[in-house]
Amino acid sequence: MVSWLGYGNSATVSIVLDDEETRTKVPVLLDENKKELQHLFYDGDNVTGKVVLKLKQEGKKLEHQGIKIEFLGLIEIYYDRGNHYEFVKLDKDLARPGDLMESCSFPFEFLKVVKQFESYIGRNVRLRYFLRVTISRRLVDIIHEKEVVVHQLSSYPETNSPLKMEVGIEDCLHIEFEYNRSKYHLNDVIVGKIYFILVRIKIKHMELSIIKRETTGSGPNTYNENEQISRYEIMDGAPVRGESIPIRLFLSAYDLTPTMKDVNKKFSVRYYLNLVLVDEEDRRYFKQQEITLWRKCPSSLKPENRGVIALETTTNGS
Repeated sequence: MVSWLGYGNSATVSIVLDDEETRTKVPVLLDENKKELQHLFYDGDNVTGKVVLKLKQEGKKLEHQGIKIEFLGLIEIYYDRGNHYEFVKLDKDLARPGDLMESCSFPFEFLKVVKQFESYIGRNVRLRYFLRVTISRRLVDIIHEKEVVVHQLSSYPETNSPLKMEVGIEDCLHIEFEYNRSKYHLNDVIVGKIYFILVRIKIKHMELSIIKRETTGSGPNTYNENEQISRYEIMDGAPVRGESIPIRLFLSAYDLTPTMKDVNKKFSVRYYLNLVLVDEEDRRYFKQQEITLWRKCPSSLKPENRGVIALETTTNGS
């Protein structure tokens, strides 16, 4: 009935980027079983292209109250679906109110767009960037969106001290473990050693895991979601005093994001190395240590032209 009255979607809309064929695409996990390739942008990149409108019936006029395109950055908290938090909103008018009699296209450009946060899809929150075309009509607007991905690049940290920690139970167990750094890029390798100084309990198993902790909200409305990203078996069997065990964990094998701290005061994403020991009575002993993850500038890009910023700034989410 709506289409018969002339208020339905009498046109299809598509957004074509100027460099669509050459711009890098990255896979985005929309849910557990579905991935989609989306175009990749960096902070300061231009976003240019054209909006293509194709009338379903050529010669039959399409009345509209104006056509516009927007570039948007939003944070969506899943348990607060009524509120979307905009941190980027740019818009361009493409056409004034009138009638369209034939298919056409409109060029657009958003130059040197500030994209201060990395795209993120988590358990309770999503940070997304997208283009939205709106054809305003009297009853039902025609809306089309195109998602894009933003990666936030960082420079090498000025300081990157080793991590040294101890696990101990008085007169029963004393273990020291050391990792070569505290900050790692997403394709890095965690290298470390575990030293058994005192062992008077029978340990049968030891593993190292990476834990991602997603925090949303604040105060009494804070939600923490822990996810085990990896599980790496270090040892199966009883160690002896004086023994040392090497660790090598390749981060490129896992789906990781940079550390994000207090992004727009809405959420944080932190990573922890979790060392777990299990004795013969199945008692568990563990030690957790936070690490910082950051995204290294690809060798094919020039850092000075891609908004590469200091690691400390990136991890503060600004």
